[in-house]
Amino acid sequence: MKTLEKISGFMGSTFAVWVILFAVLSFIFPSGFTWIAPYIVPLLGIIMFGMGLSLSKDDFKEVARRPKDVGIGVAAQFVIMPLLAFALAMLLPVSNEVAAGVILVGCCPGGTSSNVMTYLSKGDTALSVAITAVSTLLAPLVTPVLVLLFASEWMPVSAGSLFFSIVKIVLIPILLGLLVKWMFGSKAEAGVKALPLVSVIAIVAIVAAVVGVNQEKIAETGALIFAIVVLHNVLGYGVGYGLGKLFGMEAPKQRAVSIEVGMQNSGLGATLATTHFSPLAAVPSAIFSVWHNISGPILATIFRKQKEQEESEAEQISA
Repeated sequence: MKTLEKISGFMGSTFAVWVILFAVLSFIFPSGFTWIAPYIVPLLGIIMFGMGLSLSKDDFKEVARRPKDVGIGVAAQFVIMPLLAFALAMLLPVSNEVAAGVILVGCCPGGTSSNVMTYLSKGDTALSVAITAVSTLLAPLVTPVLVLLFASEWMPVSAGSLFFSIVKIVLIPILLGLLVKWMFGSKAEAGVKALPLVSVIAIVAIVAAVVGVNQEKIAETGALIFAIVVLHNVLGYGVGYGLGKLFGMEAPKQRAVSIEVGMQNSGLGATLATTHFSPLAAVPSAIFSVWHNISGPILATIFRKQKEQEESEAEQISA
């Protein structure tokens, strides 16, 4: 078990490397990864089951203890990123499929990797986990409505179909994870230690499948999609941070909201796009998954150094 924990920890800490590596490999050798495409839905279900296993009573107590902070973070998640996605799709010359895909990933809840990035940035990790949990549990209701509102100009949207898909691949696996944890207690805790390994393998497989299936289209329009994804992500960080300041949040909370807003559940975006729109519509989510695993550690490092500088200046003043 200790060996498994070490492997799992290593895979979790080098997540970005594996995502980038297999995205490149699937672009060069697409036929080696296209066979994964039919398994995208169950792979995401496994990730969400793991999220359910990892949630604790303290995470839900955090929501009750700080409803205002969590509410600001969740509202920011479901307002800022969809609006930014809609603006980018309107302003930049992209196909209908790509526009719908950009909006879809913008309407998804926060990704679990945001919690790790918040921790590394010396942000409010408990707040980040609470925002991720609440936004994910609200996704079956909120995401379909937002996609219908913003993406229907480019492609037909069935909010009802999206709702049932998100319930099936997000809500039910999370609830099953919570149930297993409640029933088996400490025995289930042992499985949590292997979650980073399982999650990395699953998300890497999803990204590789999407890139492999869309290799030709990515070769044609990949640079433009990448530019949109980078803008979307970076603007999300910036506007999220500014919103935290606007509401008078303390610096650790500002960092948590910034990262939570900027980092999306791109695995969910890719799965929904593949199921309800087209393979090409999943490309923005796949590229988002690669990019935010590069930008997240960079931003966490900037925030951490900012925090260390503040602490150093405070020590000098007190001395």
